Amino acid sequence: MEAPLKAAILALLKPLIRYLIGQGWTYPALSELLKVVYVAEAERHYATTPQQPATDSRISLLTGIHRKDVKRIRQELAQSGEAPALRKGANLAARLVAAWVSDPKYQDPQGKPQALPFRDENGKASFESLVRELKADLRAKSVLDELMRVGVASQDADGRVSLLRTGYISSLPEDKLAFLGANVGDHLESALHNIAGAQAPYIERAVFYDAVPAEELTALRPELFQLGDRLLREVNRLVMPLDREKEPEDPMQPRKRMRFGVYYYEENKGEQGT
Repeated sequence: MEAPLKAAILALLKPLIRYLIGQGWTYPALSELLKVVYVAEAERHYATTPQQPATDSRISLLTGIHRKDVKRIRQELAQSGEAPALRKGANLAARLVAAWVSDPKYQDPQGKPQALPFRDENGKASFESLVRELKADLRAKSVLDELMRVGVASQDADGRVSLLRTGYISSLPEDKLAFLGANVGDHLESALHNIAGAQAPYIERAVFYDAVPAEELTALRPELFQLGDRLLREVNRLVMPLDREKEPEDPMQPRKRMRFGVYYYEENKGEQGT
């Protein structure tokens, strides 16, 4: 397993290291971050037992990191945590877009997201009612400002709000990086779950072709993107009514977090990671 594992790790790391070099991240900076990850994961999954809590010495033995560094890193993790979460406004906006494209109340007869009045006094579907259904603790105007700021929604002179894209894509670098960590992290968790083979496998598949004419692929690409969009909208339609994010936890009805993703990549024949 050593050689195949090394090959897989290299395939995972090459695009990441290439990006980090472009961002000015040196090897020592990444090395220090890896120490944090090693200590956190060792403590969470390997060093703590029902009989004995994790010790600095135990974590040092598992990771090969000096005990003084382990102690320092554990103290830092206890104070600050490991990773920044997605901004509150961005997280809510992403959920709202998902509801807008999947809830029949907010769709036209063709199943597309319809333009909504900002407010409707007669109890009909409106942008405000959509925000309320998400049980958001932000005003509808603040949510609309966020969507308009990143070019996902627009508002006309009559106050009607239209959805311009069927997915929330923020232009802020910190949001993009937060989504990157969440999406790719869960994708990797799914793949590693399947490698372990202890439980039923998750969906983790892709189609792959190695010699498609560039012109024909360019013509086909929009249709492929539309297929992915329709799939994600259907998943939203099925799962969103089940979500209980804003309701109190019920110990008799345990909940799970899930992510269903689609991705696409292409490169020139004979090149890797262009």
